[in-house]
Amino acid sequence: MSTTTATRPMTSPPGNTANFQWPAGHPRRRLILLVCCLSLLIVVIDNTILNTALPTLARVLHAGTSSLQWITDAYTLCFAALLIPAGALGDRYGRRLSLVGGLATFALGSTAAAFASGTGMLIGARVVMGLGAAFVMPATLSILNAVFPPKERPQAIAAWSAVTGIGIVIGPTLGGLLLSNFWWGSVFLINIPLVVLALAGVILTVPETAEPGGHRLDIGGTVLIGGALFAIVDAIIEAPGRGWTGTGTLAEIAAGLAMLAVFAWWELRIAHPLVDLRIFASRAFSIAAASVTVIFFALFGSLFLLTQYLQLVHGYSPLSAGLRALPFALAIGAASPLSPILAKRFGTRLVIPAGMALMGIGLLDLSTAGVHTAYPPIALAVAIMGAGMGLVMAPASTIIMTTVPAHQAGAGSAINDTIREVGGALGIAIVGSLAAAVYRSRLTHVLTARHASGLVVHIATSSVAAADAAGKQIAGAPGGELVAAAHSAFVNAMAMGVRVAAGVALISALAAIFALPRRQEPQATQATGPAATALLPAA
Repeated sequence: MSTTTATRPMTSPPGNTANFQWPAGHPRRRLILLVCCLSLLIVVIDNTILNTALPTLARVLHAGTSSLQWITDAYTLCFAALLIPAGALGDRYGRRLSLVGGLATFALGSTAAAFASGTGMLIGARVVMGLGAAFVMPATLSILNAVFPPKERPQAIAAWSAVTGIGIVIGPTLGGLLLSNFWWGSVFLINIPLVVLALAGVILTVPETAEPGGHRLDIGGTVLIGGALFAIVDAIIEAPGRGWTGTGTLAEIAAGLAMLAVFAWWELRIAHPLVDLRIFASRAFSIAAASVTVIFFALFGSLFLLTQYLQLVHGYSPLSAGLRALPFALAIGAASPLSPILAKRFGTRLVIPAGMALMGIGLLDLSTAGVHTAYPPIALAVAIMGAGMGLVMAPASTIIMTTVPAHQAGAGSAINDTIREVGGALGIAIVGSLAAAVYRSRLTHVLTARHASGLVVHIATSSVAAADAAGKQIAGAPGGELVAAAHSAFVNAMAMGVRVAAGVALISALAAIFALPRRQEPQATQATGPAATALLPAA
């Protein structure tokens, strides 16, 4: 029943070959691109739209810190843990069916969330939304991979990549706009008309592209990868509260890594795996995946701090803060369509590292922001970051999708999506934890030197928002001095955290120059017999 890596034959050509149904591309492929990008935008926005509503939820639903964390994390956890199994199910039973089912499930969860009467119901609704999103995101990219011919595919993936980055920034802006005019449930209810529009587009334009191959679904692999990703992502999310060296954190990470090891062992033994792990033998694939992880690590970690800086230090409303992050969206929208052209002209070996370097330069520029820094320099730094991300995402995603065999396009897309989620979660956890530690240390030193009471020190060092509230209660000159000290400490902490993200991006850019192959790796061809020994040649 099982075979080893050395004898398992290929069953489908790689993803960069022309689709057998539409060798010249599907006649409605541009409409399909529009529908897929809308579907993607809906689930990406929900990664960040809730951030602006958390204070309101705390007040209306009497939600504590733990409940607020779960309201946010339930979506991310379910989303990340199920991406790869959902992508594989789409490959087998139909990517169009996966997209329709995912959108409908997402709408159901959004409706329940909008009218939730308590935190428990809202958390459950967010889990349902994450389940739907896990089926939507990989389906969109694998459908594009199927309906576009190889010549046009990089531009289609560039548009898809741009929507991913733009959606992350639009979320808080849209959330702030809705909260300014409607009740908190509107941040969920806005999904319903968008889903209806997307579903109509899918039903009218998107063809079915299932490639079942007559094999049983890898249930063992599905359970292992879902459990492993759940454990790892949950450990990352909860680490700042539990402590990175806490027993619970270390145990959960160890369990997740152990399940990943068993998953790899299992996938290399069975005849029809959930994901053919031999694709990682391609140096280009592995470096592209690492590049996506790094860029989302840097992005999510820096945006986590920038949002607090704009709202708590500069005093912008959630809507105003969201609008001031739009240069990032504009820059990524401009750079993404150019990246395939530049990659074709200069090669991914230069374009991907250049994008990561730009991200690092933008982050270093952002790290110089002070308490009273005007907005234009911040806008420039954010725009440089967006341009860097736009240069990386499309070429890296194209490499990933053209390396994966066509019959595993959904699983390949899910790998691309999963590393984004894990990279982002790591960025928030690591950069956020580092900044919190620096803030606490610096503010404690200042307040202790000023002989502040232990209670004031305890409250103010918990967060800059708590320090602002304490300053207002104290009032007068002492209250103003407390707020000023907290803002100064936060700016120093943000600078430290952003510089770490910049360092990761710049070091990774340098490593990618040497690690990416000088020429495009030859793609796998269909095996003709048992002599087929590997999916890809060694790099």
